[in-house]
Amino acid sequence: MANLFEPVQLGAVHAPNRVLMAPLTRARATRGHVPTPIMADYYRQRASAGLIISEGIGVSQQGMGWPHAAGLWSAEQVEAWKPVTAAVHEAGGRIFAQLWHMGRLVHSSVTGEQPVAPSPITAPGHAHTYEGNKPYEQPRALSVTEISALVESFVAAARNAIAAGFDGVQIHGANGYLIDEFLRDGANRREDEYGGSPTNRVRLLKEITQAVADAIGAGRTAVRLSLNGDSQGTDDSNPASLSLAVAQALEPIGIAFLELRELRPDGTRGASDVPRQSPLIRRYFTGPLVLNSDYDVVRAHADLDSGLAQAISFGRSFIANPDLPERLSTGAPLNDIEQATLYTQGAEGYVDYPALEAA
Repeated sequence: MANLFEPVQLGAVHAPNRVLMAPLTRARATRGHVPTPIMADYYRQRASAGLIISEGIGVSQQGMGWPHAAGLWSAEQVEAWKPVTAAVHEAGGRIFAQLWHMGRLVHSSVTGEQPVAPSPITAPGHAHTYEGNKPYEQPRALSVTEISALVESFVAAARNAIAAGFDGVQIHGANGYLIDEFLRDGANRREDEYGGSPTNRVRLLKEITQAVADAIGAGRTAVRLSLNGDSQGTDDSNPASLSLAVAQALEPIGIAFLELRELRPDGTRGASDVPRQSPLIRRYFTGPLVLNSDYDVVRAHADLDSGLAQAISFGRSFIANPDLPERLSTGAPLNDIEQATLYTQGAEGYVDYPALEAA
């Protein structure tokens, strides 16, 4: 029976515990998407995680639509990430860079161009911009030639991540962003080799994952998906068929782990009655599974003990509790999160949450 506080091997990374830090957008970079020194303090404080998965990091200006989020496409960005990864390593931690293209969930006032997507279908809701929320714009469909260039942008960002000192990368295929838009038929109405059947819709994810694994090693390449229910207007009519195609596509690549954000009917940040897809994926994907969303210690141990998961990622609780593994292992109370400071640019609500007093 696996224990949340025992080590686990995740590809090339030996994690000292199974409490992973989930990717969390915090908006502390510059307007030019360059990391800032305060980000090194933030990640250093959380280095006791078995593995930190960074906030979403843009692979290109085209896909980077969140104000004050960081990128990994320029030499300046790579240099600014180096103190962050060094701080984590000096504190004994490990950190993967999450590689992000936001697809149609951007606004031209941030990216400088019309959004792109698998199909010209406008997302519901509003985009975050420097001038406040604005309605999403209609995206244009990527051509097959542009898709080849898109794959290369992920490869370049992965190489940049390794150059910046990250221990590996996670490909962001979840939450209604570009790869997720290709995966699910509610957003993908293409009639070429990237649309139609689940096998075709998985093609982009497979090509990006294989190319990144070839560039930096499969053991340093991970993937994040969200397959059960609507994510920012992106959904699928047959999640089980899609999940089977995903598992069969990723299995031969030998990635470090697959993280699944799985909504629950009683979810606190998004809910869904669509069954979790992890049991189906577990039948066809033999690599490590990391599960996420509304976990406590009891739920975590149930999925670890059953063999369904090899680790659990925690998001919002890591924001307010930099020493979360210790708090969970000792049963110590958790700090409350300050919602108002999640995406502000200062230290408040970022690096000022208290850790437990030293014994």
